[in-house]
Amino acid sequence: MALPTWDHPEPLAVGSAPVPEYGAGSLADLLPTLAAGMEVPGVTAAIRELAPADRACVFLIDGLGWEQLRAHPDEAPFMTSLLASSRGGTGRPITAGYPATTATSLASVGTGLPPGAHGLPGYTVRDPDTRELMNQLRWQPWTAPHVWQPYPTVFQLAHEAGVHAAQVSSPAFEHTPLTKVALSGGTFHGRLSGEDRMDLAAAQLRAGDRALVYTYYSEVDGAGHRYGLDSDTWRGQLMHVDRLVQRLAEQLPPRSALYVTADHGMIDIPFDEQHRIDFDEDWELRAGVALLGGEGRARHVYAVPGAESDVLTCWREVLGEQFWIASRDEAIAAGWFGPTVDERVYGRIGDVVAAARDDVLIIASEREPKESAMVGNHGSMTPAEQLVPLLEVRS
Repeated sequence: MALPTWDHPEPLAVGSAPVPEYGAGSLADLLPTLAAGMEVPGVTAAIRELAPADRACVFLIDGLGWEQLRAHPDEAPFMTSLLASSRGGTGRPITAGYPATTATSLASVGTGLPPGAHGLPGYTVRDPDTRELMNQLRWQPWTAPHVWQPYPTVFQLAHEAGVHAAQVSSPAFEHTPLTKVALSGGTFHGRLSGEDRMDLAAAQLRAGDRALVYTYYSEVDGAGHRYGLDSDTWRGQLMHVDRLVQRLAEQLPPRSALYVTADHGMIDIPFDEQHRIDFDEDWELRAGVALLGGEGRARHVYAVPGAESDVLTCWREVLGEQFWIASRDEAIAAGWFGPTVDERVYGRIGDVVAAARDDVLIIASEREPKESAMVGNHGSMTPAEQLVPLLEVRS
């Protein structure tokens, strides 16, 4: 008797997803490595390729992934000249962490912890206490910040150890909950223009024999979301930030190291039904789903109680050729959110987790109209989203 045949290709295996390089080469490993080089207690040097420096500055360019930088040498000549310096002269990138999105990545940078520990595992996640979606970038609805993320930041540990710690960013970020849980410690200096930030970051490096400084630029990401990576606007932003990196590099005081990195890369997704699957208009995907979290390329799916298995089966059948589809426990066991997941974080992760492999989105045109209209997107574990530079300049 012939066995029945599977009438469509097998879904992607959970274990085939390229898990971030937690513990050796991820964003969460950067500040602990730099602080350990300054003899700050309680941190470990995890990125073995980086040599210690008495003064270190991290310049995070929102949205500038490794692949996007390498594809645009004419727009970014200075950073292109530094590609061989990436990751301590190996010429290799590091990984953002999953999901590759701003709130998650900034928390990983500042706390030195992977998402399963710091507890910001997505753009929007369910609060287990209220059963409502929590936007972790905008911090809506408001939640007590240090209950949501209780660990100290690396800046706080450095400051307590006598290192001059400082953040130089837009004044709008000074009092946000995300800054409090991810980047607080030492002093915050708000400056509007990129040029002023570079000048002040260099000055803050000079302010101590040991110094740990962070600065940030967001407009590359904004241009990519609105206009896409092929737009003149995006290329113009890349040209501008390249000049900012050079400006800062040329002002480094002695015994300093500048590290240029990013929170994620980006990918443009075409505007058609093949590449943008609308959850709000797909009855199969909606069946048994209580809440849809995450973002288009990195979804957290929260099932109606008792429907978890059915939702997982349906999502695998409908999307399993294009997305890695995992149950919560499968994603945790595979290490998507780091080596371990804290108990308080467990319920924030979706009953089903969907990470895009192909050039496709799960949009929600009614409940997420602004996000669904974005040209450039990110979140998943593909190289275009996951790999970020770690360019180095030393004085």
